Amino acid sequence: MVILSALGLALLLAILGDIMTGPADLALSDLLGELINPGSHGPINEAIVWQIRLPTAVMAALVGAALGLAGAEMQTVLNNALASPFTLGVGAAATLGASLVIILDVALPGLPPSYTIALMAFVFAALSILAIDAVASLYGASREVIVLFGIALVFVLNAVNALMQFVASPDALQQLVFWTMGSLSEASWERVAIIASVLVVCLPFAMRRAWALTALRAGEDHARSFGVPVTRLRRTALLRVSLLAAVAVAFVGTIGFIGLVGPHMARLALGEDHRFYLPGSALAGALVLSLAATASESLVPGLVLPVGIVTSLIGIPCFLALLLGQRRGQG
Repeated sequence: MVILSALGLALLLAILGDIMTGPADLALSDLLGELINPGSHGPINEAIVWQIRLPTAVMAALVGAALGLAGAEMQTVLNNALASPFTLGVGAAATLGASLVIILDVALPGLPPSYTIALMAFVFAALSILAIDAVASLYGASREVIVLFGIALVFVLNAVNALMQFVASPDALQQLVFWTMGSLSEASWERVAIIASVLVVCLPFAMRRAWALTALRAGEDHARSFGVPVTRLRRTALLRVSLLAAVAVAFVGTIGFIGLVGPHMARLALGEDHRFYLPGSALAGALVLSLAATASESLVPGLVLPVGIVTSLIGIPCFLALLLGQRRGQG
């Protein structure tokens, strides 16, 4: 609990730092005063804090938490330390679903465009999850087979996404750039509420199965000896992963490596007990993306970089370190 509290405190400080960072200088005293008493420091500060920076900072934290939780569950049920929604193609599949809506101008009766994009992203993410689950079932969840299948899936989906960009109109292509780079610029309180709702639904269900997921880390036979329905547990967990990844991609685009780095940070700090590991992964993912969002606003003066670029620059060295560390362990 001490480590979880420390992660929570670090996340709070990171969110405050994210809100303070930007083209317009905002002192900590002004920020705290505006948060406590909206409008007390003038309409300009009120607009900057409540309409621009706070939704963006909260969105970064929630998306990071969603991807961190999704990565933690995926690594557990697939018994693969390199699994994440983006390294195994789930994010690319969700991006493809969103791209189809944008390019084909798909509209569903009664649903605004943002919800239609989210729905199609979820459908395609779920299809990729079903494919991964089928491979895991057929080959006994062999990590080598799953990783190779995931890499092949990423390349295929990225090729299809590139083809979609090639045939897209200029207006649609401009929107698709958002998905390929990842951006928090479209944050709003409505989207914050949607992602928060998905987390509120998924996290308690994951926590209810924490003991079963912990048992699964010791092996499928070990989990079955305790009466854990491994197949059903894997499928329900992967369904949550597809929902979390789809909603994140639908609203902020492709932001990779959070689902890989966050769970490993939590595992190093908290161990394999999923009562602590799952919320720790969510907090770690939120912390990493909040720090990346702050970096995206401060690396180049006067310019906000797409946060997906920053997370890739951070995540690639971490991914290589994990991969090389596994190779040394096997050697």
